[in-house]
Amino acid sequence: MGIKFFEDRKYFKLDARDTSYIIAIVDDEKFLGHVYFGKRIPDEPLDIESLLRINEYPYVPSKNNRERMSFHDSFPTEYSTHGLGDFRESCLVVKDSNGNSVCGITYCSYKIYKGKPTLKGLPATFGDENSCTTLEIICSDKVLNLEVTLIYTVFENLDVITRSVRIKNNSDNDVTLEKALSACVDFDGIDYDIISLNGSWARERRIQRVPVSFGKRSVESIRGISSHQSNPFIALVDKNANEDYGNVYGFNFVYSGNFIAVVEGCQFETTRVVMGIHPANFEWTLAPGEEFIAPEVVMVYSDSGIGKMTRTFHDLYRNHLIRGKYRDRKRPVLINSWEATYFDFDTEKLLSIAREAAKLGIEMLVMDDGWFGNRNDDNSSLGDWYVNEKKIKGGLKYLVDEVNKLGLEFGIWFEPEMISPDSDLYRAHPDWCIHVPNRTPVLCRNQYVLDLTNDEVVEYVYSRLRDILSSANITYVKWDMNRQLSDVGSSFMPKEKQGEIMHRYVLAVYKLLDRLTTEFPHILIEGCAGGGGRFDPGILYYCPQIWCSDNTDAIERLAIQHGTAMVYPLSTIGAHVSDCPNHIVGRTTPFETRGYVALAGTFGYELDVTRISEDDRKLIPEQIEMYHKYNDLIRTGDYYRIANYGDNHLYDCWSVVAKDKSEVLVTYIQVLQRPNSRSRRIKLKGLDENALYRDTETNRLYSGSALMYAGLNITGLHGDFKGKLIHLVKEK
Repeated sequence: MGIKFFEDRKYFKLDARDTSYIIAIVDDEKFLGHVYFGKRIPDEPLDIESLLRINEYPYVPSKNNRERMSFHDSFPTEYSTHGLGDFRESCLVVKDSNGNSVCGITYCSYKIYKGKPTLKGLPATFGDENSCTTLEIICSDKVLNLEVTLIYTVFENLDVITRSVRIKNNSDNDVTLEKALSACVDFDGIDYDIISLNGSWARERRIQRVPVSFGKRSVESIRGISSHQSNPFIALVDKNANEDYGNVYGFNFVYSGNFIAVVEGCQFETTRVVMGIHPANFEWTLAPGEEFIAPEVVMVYSDSGIGKMTRTFHDLYRNHLIRGKYRDRKRPVLINSWEATYFDFDTEKLLSIAREAAKLGIEMLVMDDGWFGNRNDDNSSLGDWYVNEKKIKGGLKYLVDEVNKLGLEFGIWFEPEMISPDSDLYRAHPDWCIHVPNRTPVLCRNQYVLDLTNDEVVEYVYSRLRDILSSANITYVKWDMNRQLSDVGSSFMPKEKQGEIMHRYVLAVYKLLDRLTTEFPHILIEGCAGGGGRFDPGILYYCPQIWCSDNTDAIERLAIQHGTAMVYPLSTIGAHVSDCPNHIVGRTTPFETRGYVALAGTFGYELDVTRISEDDRKLIPEQIEMYHKYNDLIRTGDYYRIANYGDNHLYDCWSVVAKDKSEVLVTYIQVLQRPNSRSRRIKLKGLDENALYRDTETNRLYSGSALMYAGLNITGLHGDFKGKLIHLVKEK
């Protein structure tokens, strides 16, 4: 079993594959202390007192109660609370019926059981009795009569421990949660770096690495979504850690709304990491007997660098987060109408694209924004989810049937969470948008956000989705969300519940997605939020893929997809070949190179196939053949980062190795050609060093050890923005 309790020494030991995590019960009052998180160690002997430093000044309250505050302010607590002397970043702030915000929890009991519980109303990783074990540590604040259950699940064949918290009010009075984070870990020392994924629209998830120092550094979003600007991921890494070496601790929040991750260098040269729902615009009232469940944090430990952390996240999410028909299946090669037509299309234009696409081997047509209401630009009609038959002549079913006759599947775009001021829905229900009374609602993209805390709004949205999806043979939905939440208020929530809107909004989105995937399990849903503004594990629980960025330029995508793939599997990364000059940056890159970059994702097209050059058009069947040849490997294999254009400013290189090491696909992109230079040599990773591998193009034979330690020369590329694939297969 992956979790043990040592009764005589009063500590819990959680063991994943190469990881140990230790929690101890301390002193007469039964404080819960964090002892260790890192490389797996034996059960005994362990000097718990020394690791917690409770045999040093200020000792523990039973020995030195005059310095109780000093104890709280230095003790490596397992779940930090506010108001009793721990002045480091807290996880739990509770306001009682007297208006005081003081809380302190101590150990009461525990449960250990096989398997993993679900989190009501929330996405979370899943596992059965053969793959994981769960520990629940029940704590309480005896003054508030508040029960706090810390929930840990160990995935025993992975280096993964997940955490969440359940808070229950057992008192006779209401209490208000002002902050309820999901995880806290105290590390010894401050000699670490922090890795985060930051950016903006069209340049999401750029890798940032900064040192830990005294004070706090946060990665956060208060935009109502996980955001383009900050992804709900951080890693704490050794100073000298790289792709292949060093201790790495990854934290990823399974949530799609406001979040915060804080890394604090503390006064006694320790580092605290906390993660959870952002406390800004958050309050949650618990009436007597009610409980609150905090979303899940996934913790991954690697003793062999960033790359091992990456592959652990990939394995976990592919097998224990993503669900449904398409989890383990190749996705259809689609062509999306957006960059082909924007709003300027009708039935005949779409069918002309579909006819040409079918000839080339494309497998699905997706009709993007502009098919409903009076939507001829982005200034109207969101919420009016009725087919515009002036554009879609003959109706939606006719269009879908005609596309199906060509041998293509059909997909459709929605933005269900939004409402336009110029819409029939808004004219009928102006109070259905999120707004603050007596303030003019703030526009973004000339649209408002629907108030999904109102059940009537949720039912309207779902009924329109259901009616459209039931009216024709639709097998794909692109679910978009193109603005953040501001001036947050609801006409339907009482004033004492206004602080719950942000979290209730996210729960309502999950409820909609859950209903949709339950009623239409055959439909592939791709998440989107103005590109990659909501690329997080919460959405992946419902959508097996997410549009990575509205920026489809192949060179820009190198950095965007590198950052994304640090945490999220390649099978989840929405990536298309688009037209040139690129619509975002104006750059022209070879059609072939665009295909290589999109191959490291879901692969598809975002262009008008009737208008591109004949040379580019001829490459499409070859690219589709390439996709079908390699996608099983890309979707299921181990991802290795070999070189990073963001660091060297010249080239990018990555590989995917089959789980049984039977083959490897290397992608090399030469961003800039160097004058008067020799061939570039790369060293592969993850192969069977005792095996022989044959290059399927040149038929040359190499040993695995030579490929990894001596290297392989890249030749035959001349000019900027060129690329090549190298496919090596293990000799039997």
